[in-house]
Amino acid sequence: MPTLSELVSSSGRSSAPDAEWLHLLAGDMQLLADLAFADIVLWAPADDSSFIAVAHNRPSSSATLFYRDFVGQRIKSEWRALATEAFETAKIVDSNAPDWFEETPTRVRAVPVQRRISPSGREVTNVPIAVLTRHTNLSETRTPSRQELTFNDCADELFQMIAAGDFPDLGAPTGRRRGAPRASDGLIRLDVDGITTFASPNALSAFNRMGFTGELEGESLAEVTAELVAAQHQVDESLPLVVTGRAPWRTDIEARGVTVSLRAIPLRERGERTGAIVLSRDVTEQRHQEQELITKDATIREIHHRVKNNLQTVASLLRIQARRSRTDEARDSLIQAMRRVSAIAVVHDTLSEGLNQNVDFDEVFERVLLLVAEVASSAGTRVHPKKVGTFGELPSEYATPLALALTELVTNAVEHGLAGREGTVEIVASRSSDRLTVQVRDNGTGLPEGKVGSGLGTQIVRTLIQGELGGVIDWHTLVGRGTEVTIDIPMRWIEAS
Repeated sequence: MPTLSELVSSSGRSSAPDAEWLHLLAGDMQLLADLAFADIVLWAPADDSSFIAVAHNRPSSSATLFYRDFVGQRIKSEWRALATEAFETAKIVDSNAPDWFEETPTRVRAVPVQRRISPSGREVTNVPIAVLTRHTNLSETRTPSRQELTFNDCADELFQMIAAGDFPDLGAPTGRRRGAPRASDGLIRLDVDGITTFASPNALSAFNRMGFTGELEGESLAEVTAELVAAQHQVDESLPLVVTGRAPWRTDIEARGVTVSLRAIPLRERGERTGAIVLSRDVTEQRHQEQELITKDATIREIHHRVKNNLQTVASLLRIQARRSRTDEARDSLIQAMRRVSAIAVVHDTLSEGLNQNVDFDEVFERVLLLVAEVASSAGTRVHPKKVGTFGELPSEYATPLALALTELVTNAVEHGLAGREGTVEIVASRSSDRLTVQVRDNGTGLPEGKVGSGLGTQIVRTLIQGELGGVIDWHTLVGRGTEVTIDIPMRWIEAS
């Protein structure tokens, strides 16, 4: 299914600011659908004087009329005249008679969408940028409750604000959507002075859990919340603006171990504030889970940090032991072990800096090359390393064995291919969606044709690439140009196993 941006762009009559405004409106269409107890469809104008559906939301408060989305479709002929009238007159238009959809009587309202030019000004676009339609099911006729009447009144006021360019509000910060209060979670209606004129049962229950024992209706919401947070030393500075309905912001209030998220939507008529809707949601359990995740992330980072420190300690001990070795063979073995441990420590150091278990392997490999430079200097070799391409991000399951394997390959190229001379080691990385290919080539003496080393380093590389990563590795001599080693790793091998 195409995205809203793609649909708005393909319609041919919308600008980039129009698309951004429609994105903001689409973010609140679920609220509109729940308040209106109706399906809400957003239509962008097309080049042929028709309209294309760019968003569709179904109500969670009642049954939907439409089983399938309209997104990407042209407006139906029976709604086109209504939408066109609203678009051309910039006024809300209601259907005169019930509209029948699959033998179900419906009422359709077309709302022109005006875009405000700037957050502080009153100027709007010369013509509407889209049309929003509300489709109400008339088959479920019954006497509406006070809550349903209040919800419908709130929806009508928001539709009027959409037609006037007052909603969505450009002054609202683009906060997180996760855990945002919804109409069904709890709704409080405030008048212009911040006095509660209606509180849904869920909203009242949320405040009761925080310790408020009275009725919200008739009370100043600001005074109620002030009493609840009176004992707290730190309170969100935006709280007074939210609970008075003066700013379109969102905040959290916490009391007695209960956390309630509040979102204010100021209601305006002709630019003047007439009251506000305050949505509330008990997010205690969600905040608890988020805190647990933060604690767990911090613990994992600390573990990686300690592993890195321990590995560096081991590497330092191996280095000290190597310096005290009496034979060259023992010294070389200890230095190689020290280098391998240091390569693993680099990966854990990178993991300790982030929140996830993925690492930027290009950064890791740059640090691995510093270890190789140390090898070259000790062997009296001048090496010019060259990296081509990018590895990208890799999960730790790939990063550790790959870093160790490449350390061995590049070290072998320096110690054996370029021993005592000047040369180049080129590492070429090629990444696709399902494979990672790495070539390590040098311009040294090369391997005897058909012969591959049988030392510990070669065995380690084979074990890591073939055993742990499920890849393949190939050694071959470039005629007159040294040795080339090719590694091919399936990126989804670990998941498939």
